[in-house]
Amino acid sequence: MKNSFGQSVCLTLFGESHGAAVGCVIDGLAPGIKIDEDFIARQLTRRRPSSAIDTPRQEKDEFKIISGAFDGKTTGTPLCIVIPNENTRSRDYDYGPARPSHADYSAYCKYHGYEDFRGGGHFSGRITAALVAAGGVLIPALEGIGISLATHIYKCAGVSDRAFGEDLAGDIKALSEKSFPVLDDTSGEEMTRRILQAREAADSVGGVTETVICGAPAGVGEPWFDSVESVISHAVFSLGGVKGIEFGAGFAVADMRGSRCNDPFRVEDGKIITTTNNNGGVNGGITNGMPIVFRCAVKPTPSIARPQDTVNFIKNENTRLSIHGRHDPAIIRRICPVLDSVAALCIADMLSARYGTDVLTKGADER
Repeated sequence: MKNSFGQSVCLTLFGESHGAAVGCVIDGLAPGIKIDEDFIARQLTRRRPSSAIDTPRQEKDEFKIISGAFDGKTTGTPLCIVIPNENTRSRDYDYGPARPSHADYSAYCKYHGYEDFRGGGHFSGRITAALVAAGGVLIPALEGIGISLATHIYKCAGVSDRAFGEDLAGDIKALSEKSFPVLDDTSGEEMTRRILQAREAADSVGGVTETVICGAPAGVGEPWFDSVESVISHAVFSLGGVKGIEFGAGFAVADMRGSRCNDPFRVEDGKIITTTNNNGGVNGGITNGMPIVFRCAVKPTPSIARPQDTVNFIKNENTRLSIHGRHDPAIIRRICPVLDSVAALCIADMLSARYGTDVLTKGADER
C-alpha cells in the first residue's frame, strides 16, 4: 500500500478515520523554513465542518508537530504532524454491506478483510486533514518565494461562480478570508440554498472547483510522464471525491480553432507573457511563466440517507442499504483547502526537483 507522493519533497499520509489519529510526514524540506502554526490551524479550520451544509462530526484538529522542527523552523529532517481523532462514532458502520461509490468492496478485495472499515478507514476524507496540515507548511514557504495560490467553487448544484479575473492577487486574498470560497457572494448564497435542499431530500450534490497558481517561474516540469499536468493530476486524483480535471480552457479547446486556442506571446515590461491563457500556464509539460489554472470535477457525497441497492460482500447476496451517520450533503466547500495543499505539494516538489530543495528558502532566482 503506497501512501507517499513526491520525488524531492515527499509526503506520506497515515491513519484511519476512526483510529487514534491521522497524520503526515514531509521529507525533503530544506532546513530553515519558518513554520507558522497559526496558519496551519487556520487552514484546518477552513476544512473543518462549520455550518448546516457540512457533516455534524466535529473534530478539534489540535495537531502536534513531533519531529523535524526546532525553534519554529524546519531542521531538514522528516517533519511529522499528528492530528488526534476525538469524535468518532463507529457504531454507524457495518461490515459487509457495500456503500455505493465508496471503497468498501474494493478495499475488501485488496486487503482480504484486514482493512479498518470504520468510517471508511484509510480511504476516508478524514485523512485530508493531514494533507491540509502539510499544505499549512508548504503554502507559506511558497509565498515566501513569490508563489501564491487559491481554489474557489467554480460551480455547484447547477450554480456558477465567476472565473478568476485579471486581478488574481485580489481574488486570492479575498478567498483567503472566506469560509465559503466563492468570488461572487450572490452565487455562493444560491449554492448554499441548493445544498440545503439536497440535504432535506436525503441526497447530495457535486460541483467544479477552480485552482490558480501564480508566480511559478517558466521552465519547471518535464516533458512526457512528469509533465506539470501529469504531476498535478496524479496528486489530485488521490482525492476520492475528484473524478475529472482540466487545465486552462480544458475540454473547451475541442470546439476551438487553432487561431483562437493558441496563446500569442509578447514582451511586456521586459517579461515574456502570453496574451491569453488557454493552455493554463503550461506548454510541452513545462511552465511558461503564466498562472497555472486547473479545474476539478467533484462528485456528490456518496453517503446519502436514501435507500440504495447494493450487495453484502460477506454473504454474497443482494440487499438494500440506508446509510446512517454524519455526512456532508456536499464536500465541495471543504475540498478547496485540500486542493490548495495538493497544488502546493506539487509545485514545491517540482521546484525542488528543478532547483534543489533549498529553493523553498532562497527562491529560483538565486539558484
